[in-house]
Amino acid sequence: MKIIQATKNGAENWRYLQKKELLKNPLVLVFGNRYLLEDENVIKEIKQEFSYENLVFASTSGEILDGSMLDNSISITAIELENSTFIIERENIANFNMQTHLLGEAILEKFPKEKLKHLFVLADGFLDGSKLIEGLEKKLSKTISITGGMCGDDARFEKTLSSYNDNPKTGEVVLIGLYGDSLEVTFASAGGWFPFGPERKITKSKDNIVFEIDNKPALDVYKNHLAHRAIGLPSASLSFPLNITYEGKAQAVVRTILAVDESQHALILAGDAPKNSKVQLLMASVDALIDGAQNATELAVHNREKKAEIALLVSCIGRKLVMNKRVGEETEYVKESLDESTLITGFYSYGQIAPFNGNDHTNLHNQTMTVTLISE
Repeated sequence: MKIIQATKNGAENWRYLQKKELLKNPLVLVFGNRYLLEDENVIKEIKQEFSYENLVFASTSGEILDGSMLDNSISITAIELENSTFIIERENIANFNMQTHLLGEAILEKFPKEKLKHLFVLADGFLDGSKLIEGLEKKLSKTISITGGMCGDDARFEKTLSSYNDNPKTGEVVLIGLYGDSLEVTFASAGGWFPFGPERKITKSKDNIVFEIDNKPALDVYKNHLAHRAIGLPSASLSFPLNITYEGKAQAVVRTILAVDESQHALILAGDAPKNSKVQLLMASVDALIDGAQNATELAVHNREKKAEIALLVSCIGRKLVMNKRVGEETEYVKESLDESTLITGFYSYGQIAPFNGNDHTNLHNQTMTVTLISE
């Protein structure tokens, strides 16, 4: 595996982290601020500097490169696979009547299944990630793992962009399939949040919209519990996500509140929240979040046969806002937990995609650090 990384901020020149050289048919991951990815001149410049056939774009809430967190930049990682291969496919939700699970089913059908080892997902941050995973997993062998993330837009929550080769656009889902007998892919996801207050029950919901908690308007329950801390919703809710345990399940998922519907007194979440699920508020200290990132890395490293060559990190905008000036510490701890030869890329997102540790079923997570380690 050969990897070249570079970054650019504004009008400055490209800064390469390794010696610049020509790669053979690399997978090029372009993570950047949404405003930059909307600029056609920026896209033209990227394609001139990295004149390859397979460029994948994703807007972020912050870029991760070499263990550092960057803002308002373009971060590029070009990966040449020497003993394995990749296939990239894309679809747009507008072609599926906004039915995300149908998009998931359709995009998966494009991939040959023989020797498929792993799928890495980059999706519009406002799609229903839970339904997307449902569609992807409907006919997928349990031996094929899925990780990835939902694109970001800083803390603006206006729109997100992604694409494969084309100019980045809304509604896109890009899926990268990794093939090869020699590939080793491991992963883990951890948070560091802890619950507070009473455990309640979701009594009325539809998909990712929660209308009632304990038979009371969900937004009213949330506001009353947070009191003055609820000022500035929905951005204020990034510091107080929800811990949701589906009926019949033992493990809880963290759900970010993406928006609120004042007219219906409802909470709009980043993933599904079925009726009869248990729900409890979460909060965290900065140290606990940093420990969570280190824990995810150690779990991903555990029992690997080979040293990871590339680490793909997907963290959450909520974690970034809570950690504030200390946000760089979580990526520093991740770097310290990896072999010094492992290169790092990634981004801050609106959702993280990975199985629970020790589980082969993929979940949408919020407010976690998800680590995917790849070697040939």
